[in-house]
Amino acid sequence: MTNYDAIDFSSLDAFKDDEVITHSVVRDVRLASGKVLALITLDNGRDHTRPNTLGPATLKELGETLAGLKARAAAGEIHAVGITGKQYILAAGADLSDVARVPDSATALLIGQLGHKVLGSLSDLGVPSFAFVNGLALGGGLEIALNSTYRTVDASAAAIALPEVFLGLIPGWGGAYLLPNLIGIENALEVVISNPLKQNRMLKPQQAFDLGIMDAIFPAATYLESSLAWADSVLSGATKVVRKNEPGKIERLTKWPIAIKMARGMLESKLGTVPKAPYMALDLLSEAKSGTKAEGFEREDAALTELISGDQFAASMYAFDLVQKRAKRPVGAPDRALAKKVTKVGIIGAGLMASQFALLFVRRLQVPVLITDLDQARVDKGVAYIHAEIGKLEEKGRLDGDTANKLRGLIHGTTDKTEYADCDFVIEAVFEEVGVKQQVFGEIEKIIADDAILATNTSSLSVEEIGSKLAHPERLVGFHFFNPVAVMPLIEIVKTPQTNDAALSTAFVVAKNLGKNGVLTADAPGFVVNRLLAKVMGEAARAVYEGTPIDKVEKAFGPLGLPMGPFQLIDLVGWKVAAHVQDTMVRAFPERFYANDNFHALAELDAVVEKDKGGRVTGFTKAAEKVVKGAVANTPADEATILQRVQDGLAQEIKLMLDEGVVPEVEDIDLCLILGAGWPFIDGGASPYLDREGASQRAFGGSFHEPMIRGIANR
Repeated sequence: MTNYDAIDFSSLDAFKDDEVITHSVVRDVRLASGKVLALITLDNGRDHTRPNTLGPATLKELGETLAGLKARAAAGEIHAVGITGKQYILAAGADLSDVARVPDSATALLIGQLGHKVLGSLSDLGVPSFAFVNGLALGGGLEIALNSTYRTVDASAAAIALPEVFLGLIPGWGGAYLLPNLIGIENALEVVISNPLKQNRMLKPQQAFDLGIMDAIFPAATYLESSLAWADSVLSGATKVVRKNEPGKIERLTKWPIAIKMARGMLESKLGTVPKAPYMALDLLSEAKSGTKAEGFEREDAALTELISGDQFAASMYAFDLVQKRAKRPVGAPDRALAKKVTKVGIIGAGLMASQFALLFVRRLQVPVLITDLDQARVDKGVAYIHAEIGKLEEKGRLDGDTANKLRGLIHGTTDKTEYADCDFVIEAVFEEVGVKQQVFGEIEKIIADDAILATNTSSLSVEEIGSKLAHPERLVGFHFFNPVAVMPLIEIVKTPQTNDAALSTAFVVAKNLGKNGVLTADAPGFVVNRLLAKVMGEAARAVYEGTPIDKVEKAFGPLGLPMGPFQLIDLVGWKVAAHVQDTMVRAFPERFYANDNFHALAELDAVVEKDKGGRVTGFTKAAEKVVKGAVANTPADEATILQRVQDGLAQEIKLMLDEGVVPEVEDIDLCLILGAGWPFIDGGASPYLDREGASQRAFGGSFHEPMIRGIANR
């Protein structure tokens, strides 16, 4: 077994100059019983917007602090050790900027080993250790708690999670071994694998307590006082900590391997086999069933080293930086001071998309929201849907009764368009046809104020053409949402040559207030996401009409790492929408995009594809087979050919988009793909992957990134 005390960690000192060090501040607390608890407070000296992180210098200081406290415990000076964080935050995990700069595999191994040495010592102090989780605890922050003897949590803590798999890593400082042995394999699979893959879902404090991760939960107003009193009662024996999933109570022989097998099947069905981190995490959880903690820690060291050294982690860090930094400071967004204050929103339409818009606007902006449609029956149906969705949120405890009633009161439906007169921001959600959109905007423009903003949710039509009949086209912006509206974080904000800065600034501010990330695009066919998805879907359709079985086409696209295959994606988007987008792209770029008249015939069917239990497409329905039968050739392509065609097509299209100025830089395209299409972090969006696969070189004789974004092992 590894002797962490014998390892020389001095080479990690190279990171010290760039690290924001989180210090370990100690004070003795005399408990009511007279016992002394040495309380460590982790604090980087910054406010809550810069969370505590755990870089090498931070870990070394914490290790020295814990070593000193172990000596004091041996001398009988203290009876327990507690560890907590600065206000609102325990720790947000490892300092990823440090991890991303690791020069070689040997250094990567040291980072894992140092974390295990330091955090592991929390269970070897000679006295009990208490983690007081007073706020955000992610990754290494939660592993501090897991390595401690006992854990309490503040009921108002922002989030608790092990998000490593989302970032192409594994919980590498004890989490993959300790968690399943604390809360059982099924719960651990949820926290370590399922939640990160569900758009990085976090636990709320009550959920962490209910799962058994935390031993006690206390309200924010008295959190530390209550935690110290609880610790005192544990030390005195007055409180017996009973855990329903303690090691002796966890069933290992049958339930554990069955849960692992089911999870593996789920991953293969939903993700394919390209992403490494989920499967390595699954293997670690499987092996945690038996063996010692020391063996579990060694396995984590090996897995973490392999992942940190690989291409997928390098791409993930590129993607993480886009989402954490670039998305929050949109390139090309005008000064916020130019934005018009939005006190009332108008939505043209009352169908499903319009109703989803209304629900989002009223929840996030909490201003009056007006919806209209051609007749009162449609309006009433839309309002009823919105009220029902508010009711569901109330039932789930995500809204209290007063807030729910307030939101219902802010929604108003009518057929009287004159009520748009005092709206500051009006968005249409009508049929995807230029003439229809021109007509409704023409009616509304005569009613609204001169400085009110108009927004179109078109997915691929020319925003400039939609606004060409307006008296004031400068007030019109594209404001393209993605489905499902409540979940997908991207809004493509489209600027025409006429759009003024006030309209554009308002759009960006509204997007941010909706909790979305706005990315500026030019008014080009398909904008960013749909243009590239049309390339993916078109190449898939081309292969099918050449005679390739649909399940083989789906499999061919697997190495792209997309969350679903192309036909599964078309089925989600809707065959009518997909047919329309393909037509738009073929009209604009007939030499580069593929469409088939059968798209429209298929779109008229109730069901087009058959799926397995995991949602993967396995073939056409009988009705769809009849539609495509006469159009299919007998020249099937092999999987490698199909994959290379879509890779090269994407590389060519992205390069052309950059040359055309659709977005300022390739980073904006990758950001759109990550936020709007669920393109995986392990690809870095698309461009790092296309560089690595040689598609960029084949398509235009270069690469999108110099040097290419690669892991240590392949640099």
